[in-house]
Amino acid sequence: MTTLYELTVPNYLQILDSVGGFLAKGKSHCESADMDPQSLVETSLHDDMLPLRFQLVSVAHHSLGALEGVQSGVFTPPPQVADEGFDALTARVAGAREGLAALDADAVNALAGKAMVFKLGEAEIPFTAENFIQSFSLPNFYFHATTAYDILRHRGVPLGKRDFLGNMRMGA
Repeated sequence: MTTLYELTVPNYLQILDSVGGFLAKGKSHCESADMDPQSLVETSLHDDMLPLRFQLVSVAHHSLGALEGVQSGVFTPPPQVADEGFDALTARVAGAREGLAALDADAVNALAGKAMVFKLGEAEIPFTAENFIQSFSLPNFYFHATTAYDILRHRGVPLGKRDFLGNMRMGA
């Protein structure tokens, strides 16, 4: 049986490490191309899509923030951070990674079965911890991490699939 901790923390850490890695490659690419990394922050893939800034805030929010939401019983949309630049967004992702790495497996597993709500304005959508993580938070987490990767790739950052996958957990 897979525990709530195993379902969340190792998966979040794997991809947060990857996001941190491709952000570092993005910054390096900007330096070698004499481009301001801040120019990436407002880049989106289409006019009706949110920019890199939102994708990175959402990656942090749907990882550490998701578990904090389960713990408190309420999860809300990510905060608006119109003034965060490339380095601050990179630090936000690193902070989520550090926060997750510090979580105790027993404390996370104790959240299993807990009732919680996703609050969107006045609307409240009820979940259990597992249903929230599996049907809402993890899909959003992967979507926003993929979109961040795609934005950087679109702007010429030399990334490949391995950059997204990161360090896979192998073994029997």
